[in-house]
Amino acid sequence: MQATTHGTGRIDWTTLFLLTFPPLSWAGNAIVGRLAAGTVPPVTLNFVRWLLAGILLAPYAWRGVVEHRATLRRHAGVIIAMGVLSIASYNALQYLALTTSTPINVTLIGASTPLFLLVIGATCFGERVKPWHIAGALLCLVGVCFVLVRGEPGRLAQLDFVAGDLFMLAATIAWSAYTWLLRKQRPALPLPVLLFAQIVTGLVASAPVTAWELMTLQQPLQWNGKVAAILLYVATIPSLLAYFAWDRAIARAGAQLPVFFITLTPVFAALLSTLLLGDWPRWYHAAGMGAIGAGIWMAQRR
Repeated sequence: MQATTHGTGRIDWTTLFLLTFPPLSWAGNAIVGRLAAGTVPPVTLNFVRWLLAGILLAPYAWRGVVEHRATLRRHAGVIIAMGVLSIASYNALQYLALTTSTPINVTLIGASTPLFLLVIGATCFGERVKPWHIAGALLCLVGVCFVLVRGEPGRLAQLDFVAGDLFMLAATIAWSAYTWLLRKQRPALPLPVLLFAQIVTGLVASAPVTAWELMTLQQPLQWNGKVAAILLYVATIPSLLAYFAWDRAIARAGAQLPVFFITLTPVFAALLSTLLLGDWPRWYHAAGMGAIGAGIWMAQRR
């Protein structure tokens, strides 16, 4: 497996940016999702996020939707599956996990994405799993764990898994399956058209659960400046911009290598949270990043 650019087998700077930008923006999304807990219900937050994103994208995508309507109908099954796995499932489950689980548990489970990717690729898509793929995934996990326990392995024994952890586990599996669909069965559609179609199908799938959540609320929604800022962020950077970068990264580097870069998400989340609290990165951040970098390098070998 390799990220090929100009036949060199190396990752160029554009591909590196496309691989790094999504985990950085999704790290911010996790922090913002945690801030929204108790203010906006998780499924409702996800629904409004993608509704706003769809409205922003519509002027750029609608003409393409009309032009490619035959292709959309022909690949309706794959598009629906992609929308359900990414828009309706992964994002809602992540927000739901952040309301009941701790950030350290959620990010640790999310860091297991490369392992699930290897399993799904081997069982569902006939991909060969090479020894260095497994070694790279394990190295990434070691690096993430080292950061999250702040260089003290004894902290792992203090983890207490709750219901939210299961939601994040389901989200991780959904995202791994979505990534393989994007790589293996992506319809030949322009990026805005494909993303808009995924948003529409994801919103349709999410609507009944969102309605049920709103009807069973114990307290009314709190709409204020903080909520508006949260919605503006999640509807643009981790939604539209990150998804565009993710699609291009997979097209350039394949399905497996980009998911190894997802292991940077909890590292970025740790860095962002410490910066927000005024606590600058420490030695274990550098050690964890080193292990993750080694894992990514090992995973993208020929």
